[in-house]
Amino acid sequence: MVEGEPQTKHKQACDVKDERLLNGCGSKDLELATLGATKDLPVKLNPDADKNSDKADFEKAIELTRYGKFHFLLLAVCGFVSTSEEMDVISMSFILPSAQCDLNLNTKTKGWLNSIIFIGMMAGAYVWGSVADFLGRKKVLIVSSFMNALCIVASSFCQSYELFMVFRFLNGAALGGSGPVIWSYFAEFQPKSKRGSMLSFMAAFWTLGNLFVAGLAWLIIPSEIGFKNQYFVYNSWRIFLLICSFPSFIVAALLCFLPESPKFLLSQGRSEEAITIFRYIYHVNTGNDADDYPVKHLIYEQEELTVEEKAKIASRGKFQNMIVDILDNSKQLFISPILRFTIISITINFTFHIGYYGLMMWFPELFNRFDEYSRAHNGSEASVCEVTNYVVNIGSHVAGSVCSDKISSTVFMESLITVSAALPSNIIAILGMDRLGRKFFLVFSTVSSGICSACMYLVYNKTHNLIVSAVFSSVISCGNAALDSLITEIFPTNLRATGIAVSMVAARLGGIIGNIVIAQLLDLYCPAPTFIVTALLIGGGLLCLFLPNTTLKPLS
Repeated sequence: MVEGEPQTKHKQACDVKDERLLNGCGSKDLELATLGATKDLPVKLNPDADKNSDKADFEKAIELTRYGKFHFLLLAVCGFVSTSEEMDVISMSFILPSAQCDLNLNTKTKGWLNSIIFIGMMAGAYVWGSVADFLGRKKVLIVSSFMNALCIVASSFCQSYELFMVFRFLNGAALGGSGPVIWSYFAEFQPKSKRGSMLSFMAAFWTLGNLFVAGLAWLIIPSEIGFKNQYFVYNSWRIFLLICSFPSFIVAALLCFLPESPKFLLSQGRSEEAITIFRYIYHVNTGNDADDYPVKHLIYEQEELTVEEKAKIASRGKFQNMIVDILDNSKQLFISPILRFTIISITINFTFHIGYYGLMMWFPELFNRFDEYSRAHNGSEASVCEVTNYVVNIGSHVAGSVCSDKISSTVFMESLITVSAALPSNIIAILGMDRLGRKFFLVFSTVSSGICSACMYLVYNKTHNLIVSAVFSSVISCGNAALDSLITEIFPTNLRATGIAVSMVAARLGGIIGNIVIAQLLDLYCPAPTFIVTALLIGGGLLCLFLPNTTLKPLS
């Protein structure tokens, strides 16, 4: 087990430099910043820092703002971003059984519909994440949230499978911005003593998104609301999708009232702006006058740029500097020893999300298949594979059979119970993340959920299916919180959004493969998906043991 980082330090020569500064954040920060071969200018902490009451490094500065109202308002808004993102992703799993007649869907096309949003998220994550490391977190979050909401509204009006796929892709491309950036943004306001628990708290909003969308689906989709004629259909599942867009519009507006990340501003050399934000946070948290905030200067030292370096920067336009910056960020993620962190985070995200989305997105479909089999066989028991064989070869999925989009309300109730099971786990993660550590929760989660996946092969009725699904949802939610915390913390500030974005590209690829492969194997060779997911979850989760221990450590 590797609990720390390598001790080597070196300076990275780079053709692209500007006058951005990196604040001092303690020995581990300096270690990871140089260790990551970042393009930021080398910095050193002033050894007399503690002797100057009006001077502080970033960690001291954020602690002196106190912890209070501002941070809880920030949690509410950032958590709502996470909620809206999960609603958009998971909503498709509730739409599929109902939309199969409107859009003429089969198992294969359902798999692609589940996956297309992840393809869009892959395309968007890297671009948005890289831009956020240059232009700032807040701007990217506002633009991507608004774009996301518009794409959802447009998709609800689509009358064909092909057009629906286009807007779901664009929806995913917008979500690629909010996903990686919101974690960077939120983490960069947190002192090290609170960061793990608050990141876990924000991960709980992901579960709330699952709960909200399951409850909304239960209330709206089985109803007869909507209208249709020979040219246009706008029925209950489309209205459900329209309502799912509302949170994205709301968060786009709320984000306008929040400040930019002070950690990001410091990485850009904008220390006066960072100080202004610290004063504002102090005022909101304490009620005291902003001028009473004790820190007047942030401690860092800058190595002067050469005349040639300054001239090179000045000769390029802002857009060209941004492109060069983005490419340089990406390059540095794949330079040793940050390369090790990048490869492991990519692998863990890939394997984890094959399991998470490969099963979670298909649970409502499985509940519906069990319900169909039970109605046709007077409630008799059967395994997942027997139920699937009946539905595909005899039941509603047979080519030429009469399509039915009537879904029993019990299917939605079972889905709601499944996602509700994650709430206790989220509470445990919030309370224990900074005590037991990220690695403990991630290993426990991946091993436990892997075992649950294997147990799907032993399911013989709706009750068994519900129990295994609920336990899987519960334990994997702990791992989701731990993974988000760990990946957010291992990258230095100037590479954080890009690093998370690259990791999330791998996560979305896992979601794509999980949905398409599991969809095909479920119908062609039923036992395979459960054991493939088991091996990937356990194997990927154990890789976290080779990452540094970031629990209660300053952000680099």
